[in-house]
Amino acid sequence: MDLILWRHAEAEDGVPDLGRELTEKGRKLAARVADWLNPRLPEDIRILVSPAARALQTAQALGRDYTESPAVAPGARADEVLAAAGWPDGVHPVLVVGHQPTLGQVAMQLLAGQRGDLAVKKGAIWWFQGRERGGQLQVVLRAVATPDWL
Repeated sequence: MDLILWRHAEAEDGVPDLGRELTEKGRKLAARVADWLNPRLPEDIRILVSPAARALQTAQALGRDYTESPAVAPGARADEVLAAAGWPDGVHPVLVVGHQPTLGQVAMQLLAGQRGDLAVKKGAIWWFQGRERGGQLQVVLRAVATPDWL
């Protein structure tokens, strides 16, 4: 199963938190990442998006259908995100558009099997693949990309 974590792009400051929108720069960076992702994403990808405006706007740059999911909202726990994605036994690959520190916590759990935080830059993607080898789950980090590298 593939699991792609995409942190929302740069957003305006302000309150309420869920209403914060992308800046002009954030819109451009989300479009740049979407242009890179789209030809690489499988047709059967499920896209789960935080209900926060900045995450929804980031996902909209893909031009694909998505599902708004409170399980990936600001403040979500890593285990909630993984459960919503169906990791590691899901049938379809999943793209999660969400927030820090949650996405960094998911990445840490996948890479090291422990709690902790990794820094995920605004607009960045982390692409993981879970596969079984010898009856054990192996997690492969396929790609990490930030908008300024694309």
